[in-house]
Amino acid sequence: MQAKELWQRFKIEKNIETDVYEAWAFGASPDKLLDLVLQGKKIATASAYRLYELEKEPSPVVGGYSVLLDSRGDAKCIIETTVLNQVPFNEVSAEFAAKEGEGDLSLQYWREVHQEFFTDCLQEIGEVFTEDMIVVCEEFRLVYQI
Repeated sequence: MQAKELWQRFKIEKNIETDVYEAWAFGASPDKLLDLVLQGKKIATASAYRLYELEKEPSPVVGGYSVLLDSRGDAKCIIETTVLNQVPFNEVSAEFAAKEGEGDLSLQYWREVHQEFFTDCLQEIGEVFTEDMIVVCEEFRLVYQI
């Protein structure tokens, strides 16, 4: 199912008036991370603020909706952003790391996998990972799934 089609179903069933939403897949292991969202284990995600700047993409907003896609680009669910913070990488909390729902839920695990992921993403655009780089920490709730 395409993102637009899922969005239309959601709008009708939940009586939503807006047509403003983002559609995206998780950057690392999209299907695995999407599955964690669908299981209710993943209620947060983090991204490098610098990538929003460079790609001239809007940062998430509280109350904003996202259609989550699998690795094939098929729409699977809709989330609503509930909390948004921008913090340096080295100040991301253990509480937030656990909300990401990945690995052993520890801050150490979160830092290891996210440092590797952010390093790879930033290298692709000629940037360098730093411990004090700004991270967009987004918490969300699952509001619709097929």
